[in-house]
Amino acid sequence: MFPIRISEDLALELLEERHADELFVVTDVNREHLRRWLPWLDATRGAGDTRAFIRTTRKQLLDNNGFQTAIRYRGDLVGMVGHHSISWGNRSTSLGYWLAESAQGRGLMTEACRIYVRHAFETLKLNRVEIRCAVENVKSRAIPDRLAFRREGTIRQAEWLYDHFVDHLVYGMVASEWEG
Repeated sequence: MFPIRISEDLALELLEERHADELFVVTDVNREHLRRWLPWLDATRGAGDTRAFIRTTRKQLLDNNGFQTAIRYRGDLVGMVGHHSISWGNRSTSLGYWLAESAQGRGLMTEACRIYVRHAFETLKLNRVEIRCAVENVKSRAIPDRLAFRREGTIRQAEWLYDHFVDHLVYGMVASEWEG
């Protein structure tokens, strides 16, 4: 199944320990850009922290609880997309993603998320996919909007980001709405 070639320039690779150094560099170079919306940046201080995260994602895969992929654009690792977890009892999952600032504005994340949503509904036979985004994170919110997710509501003060709370918009799609 992996790597998944989305286009000539875009691919998803199952996250493995061999990605640790490269993933850390992309994270570190984009630290200020990502820190505005992601709460884990201060805990990622070196490639060892990234390697530990990757080990956690490998366990997630082995536990049949979703998977994480590196996003490659023209050969360069430019971000990640993955399941937070899978609730098999409820047949649902949620997606998380981030992209290097230099790779934004090309539709890469929309296409990567489209692959995940298709896989969730068509392969895993899940019934629901959810995406949550900070209300002010306009670029992140554009992904579920482009994929025709429904905006279902706002969760007030849903996440602590270093020194303040942010509200989240909840987007959802159910299998009967998916049009591929």
